[in-house]
Amino acid sequence: MRFWSAKTLKALIVPGGFILLGAVLLLNRGWIPLPLSGVSFFYAAVFIAALLLAWRFHSTRVLFCAIMLLLGHRALEFFGQGRVVLHGPGHVAFEVVALLIPFNFFLLTFFPERSSEGRTVFEFLALLFFESVFVAVLARPDQSVLGFLHYSVIRSLHLRIPQPAIVVFLIACGRLLYRVAQLHKAIDNGMLWALAAVFLALNEGGAGRLGTVYFGVAGFILASSIVENSYSLAYRDELTGLDSRRAFNDTLFRLKHPYSVAAVDIDHFKSINDTYGHDTGDQVLRMVAAKLARVGGGGQAFRVGGEEFTILFPGKNVKDVADHLQLLRMDIESSSFRIRTGEERRKIPRETDRRSGPRKPRRPATSTSGTLSVTVSVGIAESQPKLPVEEALQLADKALYRAKQTGRNRIVIAVPPGKLRRQARPKSVEL
Repeated sequence: MRFWSAKTLKALIVPGGFILLGAVLLLNRGWIPLPLSGVSFFYAAVFIAALLLAWRFHSTRVLFCAIMLLLGHRALEFFGQGRVVLHGPGHVAFEVVALLIPFNFFLLTFFPERSSEGRTVFEFLALLFFESVFVAVLARPDQSVLGFLHYSVIRSLHLRIPQPAIVVFLIACGRLLYRVAQLHKAIDNGMLWALAAVFLALNEGGAGRLGTVYFGVAGFILASSIVENSYSLAYRDELTGLDSRRAFNDTLFRLKHPYSVAAVDIDHFKSINDTYGHDTGDQVLRMVAAKLARVGGGGQAFRVGGEEFTILFPGKNVKDVADHLQLLRMDIESSSFRIRTGEERRKIPRETDRRSGPRKPRRPATSTSGTLSVTVSVGIAESQPKLPVEEALQLADKALYRAKQTGRNRIVIAVPPGKLRRQARPKSVEL
């Protein structure tokens, strides 16, 4: 995994990072006023939106995060009587809440995003209840303060947040940062930047107008993460991580001449599914998709069907992209992985087909060591000034069909109809 890839950086900062940066700039420079009525409306609106969106889209982690932040902020307001306090029960509540919020965020990273198990929901709600009782007990005027809550190691660190809580914040942020870099999920992005907003809120005292606004920003980031996650589900293929057919169709509207398009199909994919099972088929799809995502020449890969992919090269002609696609084909051909036949249920291919009569099914190549070799066939077409994009796609599909007919594991370049009439060349050229 390349941590500093463009895809990872985008997953890291969009949308939560931009929202928090904008909030910090606006609040620290005093560009927007903070009337009490406006702060209260913003705070209520964003948390209502976060709760409703989390409930509607069955986002368990965002729902729990929003509830937890509401409870934590309510505890700060109640025990601090709406003010930033430096001693007494309000300060004790502040130290405990500052420790519990990042701790709960860390726990929620192990929760499934969509959980239908009532036991899981009950256990976390029970945890929040006991933590609320814990805060109430420790914040009593006659209760002695626990020394570890404000234990300090670095004396020169001038922050309102106690250092034990800072350590828990760093652990929780590190866990979320790892998940964003590994999984590129919008919900993890929302939790990471919402936790950063809570840190800023607590550093401002938690209560008061500025602390309340930062808590509201955290709720806004959580709500926006659900919207971003829904967008990702609609425009990205969940299995392979590539852009989906809907994203492909949207890109076609913006595509202008010149460009090249490549149709890619996995050879013998149906036989792979029939012989080794759909789990192996999914592994093959993910492997091929990972190779396609790294294609050179400025190509953008889409999954447009089961084992069918399309790569668009804006501003490129066939000569510009042919070598990159040839390297891609060779890279996939040289890749293989071991078949775990003991863990998968093997399926016997059907011996007959009702449309074509009896036939012997072709099987993908396997070695004696139990590894599966995968190849792809590719058809390339180049745009023409008066050639609609739909016809360019059809030319690429016909070139792909030609590659399949002539033995697979090869690249065929389609010849545009106008050039075909002028030069009397074949309809396609093998690379």
